[in-house]
Amino acid sequence: MATKAFLQQLISDQDRLNDLVEEAKMLAFQHGFVMRTQETPNSSEVVTYAPFTLFSTPVPKAFLLQALAVQTHVNTLVDKVSQDPDFLEEALAGTIQADDFTAKLFGIYKQVQQEGRRQSIVVGLNRCDYMMTQREDGTPSLKQIEINTIAAGAFGMADRLPVMHKHILRSAGLLEESECIQDIKRTPTMMGALAKAWELYGQQKAVILFLVEDFQTSKFDHRIIEKELWNRNITVIRRKFNEVARGGSLDADKNLFIDGLEVAVVYYRHGYMPGHYTEQAWDARLLMERSLAVKCPDISTHLAGTKKVQQVLARPGVLEKFFPDQPQVVEQVRATFAGLYTLDMGPEGDQAVSMALANPDKFVLKPQREGGGNNYFGEDIVRALQEVKGDERRAAYILMDRIQPRTEQNILLSRGLPVKLSTVCSEIGVLGAYVRHGGEMVLNEAADHFLRTKSIEHNDAGIYSGITVIDSSLII
Repeated sequence: MATKAFLQQLISDQDRLNDLVEEAKMLAFQHGFVMRTQETPNSSEVVTYAPFTLFSTPVPKAFLLQALAVQTHVNTLVDKVSQDPDFLEEALAGTIQADDFTAKLFGIYKQVQQEGRRQSIVVGLNRCDYMMTQREDGTPSLKQIEINTIAAGAFGMADRLPVMHKHILRSAGLLEESECIQDIKRTPTMMGALAKAWELYGQQKAVILFLVEDFQTSKFDHRIIEKELWNRNITVIRRKFNEVARGGSLDADKNLFIDGLEVAVVYYRHGYMPGHYTEQAWDARLLMERSLAVKCPDISTHLAGTKKVQQVLARPGVLEKFFPDQPQVVEQVRATFAGLYTLDMGPEGDQAVSMALANPDKFVLKPQREGGGNNYFGEDIVRALQEVKGDERRAAYILMDRIQPRTEQNILLSRGLPVKLSTVCSEIGVLGAYVRHGGEMVLNEAADHFLRTKSIEHNDAGIYSGITVIDSSLII
């Protein structure tokens, strides 16, 4: 691998480093590893390379195997939670009082529940994020950061990175190490689940709708995964919320039509943050959720991926409810949980607030948000909790033990950032895909993994915020 000594030597040889970086950037363009710029997010006239590491980051094989082994159980758990209205209502009771965004999602969920007839086909594309941490006794372990049940992306780009990393290692003279890079293809498995849902829907002329954002810096990543569906003779259309609101309708049987095209599957690449919604967008979300189109995710699966549900699942005895008579599965899943604490009103929440205020550097304060850049650390935890500790607003958050990550050395390539040797940590993102038809799970797979890596200078993460870069693993 690119050892610390090798990296130090490379950094000291500026000409060689510049040549290697320039070659890496050219490889990115050659392989379509590109994105639109923040300045022109809706134009393909000007593009840049997507952020990535110069070299693959080492990952211990044992941690990777552990994360991969548990993914089909995570898929099952998410699906079971989504089918349990009593559990969802009880778990989110405090949160929907404190957090308007979750309340609006839950309001749509309740309306769809009350209307009765629902699509029996369910498809989930999840990404479960883990970090390697150090226990108090110094031994390493793998801990779950979160489960993403909506718009879990970047796997299309990640498919193109191993061949680039192999080339870079060879150019650097690390021939033996280059043979350790696995050429993983995640997109066929992930899009295979959407294709299966489309097939089960049973209308050959129906389309798959990608619900997309207004500012589309990630459109090239979308196009990579769209191509997999086009290759299977499935038509894909792209629409924004306002376009669905204008052109969408339900027929008497609740089939969804957009601009005259019947929609078999709605794939949400957008809609996971409050800022994504206007009143018109909420109306469009309700229209799609009320329809018989297959949703990825449907509203109950979206709610199953909230931080609050993650915290409740970590409570003693809860996993046993979803995996009765499966103690080994319970043990496997629970072994990945970090410490998670409620901030709901009451003695348990009071204790968690006191813990966080006394030792803020030991915890992360998490709101019910996706997309990176939302969490609180250190003194920011103190400021946030001092404001809400005495009232129900605190139930909009959960508290989590802060990970002490395993670190490596690497060089991060991101437009506008200086090229330097950084101490980095990585999240292992394990992808999962499942399709359920009525009571039968017809597909349940782990679609392998990729890494998202950042400098330890930063607390939070996010690829499109410029902090995190896409990475592949060099298994050690």
